[in-house]
Amino acid sequence: MEALFVIKIGGNIIDNTEALNTFLADFALVKGKCILVHGGGKIATKIGDKLGIESKYINGRRITDNETIDVVTMVYGGLVNKKIVAQLQSLHCNAIGLTGADANIIPATKRPLITLSIGDEKREVDFGWVGDIKTDKLNVQNAKHLLDSGFVPVFAPLTHDGLGHILNTNADTIASSLAVALSAFYEVRLIYCFEKKGVLENVEDENSLIKKINHEKYKQLIDEKKLFEGILPKIDNAFSAIDAGVKQVLIGHADDLLRNTTDNNEGTLIY
Repeated sequence: MEALFVIKIGGNIIDNTEALNTFLADFALVKGKCILVHGGGKIATKIGDKLGIESKYINGRRITDNETIDVVTMVYGGLVNKKIVAQLQSLHCNAIGLTGADANIIPATKRPLITLSIGDEKREVDFGWVGDIKTDKLNVQNAKHLLDSGFVPVFAPLTHDGLGHILNTNADTIASSLAVALSAFYEVRLIYCFEKKGVLENVEDENSLIKKINHEKYKQLIDEKKLFEGILPKIDNAFSAIDAGVKQVLIGHADDLLRNTTDNNEGTLIY
């Protein structure tokens, strides 16, 4: 099987122009077929503030109301996505910017009401125009057609519901879903790039990197409460991808991207 790298770049790198440009210069040098999935960073919040649209969060998760979905569509699918594509084109990487709505590649459903514990009470929460991916409905043949035609798809963290609505969707989940679906055609390595060296036992100590994690090691780390809560969704996505056919998942620093597309890995390998 031919190799495919599905690479996700996190929001903190998106917010730092210098770090993003360095990452994209490396990304353009990756050999073989690639897909890039990017987060949104804090740009949507800043632009929303300028427009007088307040960002609302519950338990750290954004509420995507009617005004907010317009802002994130403009920022994620427009400003951020097209700047990345233009930068990659300047580096002779034939990128094409996409959302999940384009070519109906990533259909999703609007998230239903969720019951959450908020303080001492339980409340039903409507996260608004947030999408949960229909993992069994991805149109991966359309993505494969782009890859086989020499394009490098660059996905913004947006999907659609088939009823005309754009949905704000977690970029880690988009990357994982694409990796799983395309593992039917390629030998896929899913790489999550962010501002840390990988999964750390102590989030304050860059030297506490955990090089390899399997299911047993993960359970042990959870039981010992050694992992920072923010990394748990990434690891959960990683294991979901592994269990569904992705060959390898690597979580590492954006600066280590080129090394992490070889056998000389930095970061944390999930297996």
